[in-house]
Amino acid sequence: MRIVSATEDRVITTPAAVTTALAAPSQGSTELCNWRVRMAPGTTGPLHSIDREQLWTVLAGSLSIDSGGVTGHVAAGETVILPPGVDRQVTSGDEATDILVCMAVGGVATLPGNPDAVPLPWAR
Repeated sequence: MRIVSATEDRVITTPAAVTTALAAPSQGSTELCNWRVRMAPGTTGPLHSIDREQLWTVLAGSLSIDSGGVTGHVAAGETVILPPGVDRQVTSGDEATDILVCMAVGGVATLPGNPDAVPLPWAR
């Protein structure tokens, strides 16, 4: 058993969110990683895809997620399962939104029109 405590050195701030790495290979996890995402009201993340299935559980607030051309609305207490390799874009609702994300270790992102893999620093 290993207990991981939150530390400032694992907090990554982007224009779309503040992401806190909770468990990843750098914290001793070998199969799964998870992180917490906090988005300000009305914030939209970049259009991208991830090469692993992800689970997004909304802890507070709400999200609109466009995945593969289909838009879903996710409220607090609900989880959306996002398939791998499908373009998606996430927008927070009218209130601050807090999300817990989980995926298998080793995932990377790609942006439309750019085949280069982008590592996810919170999942390393």
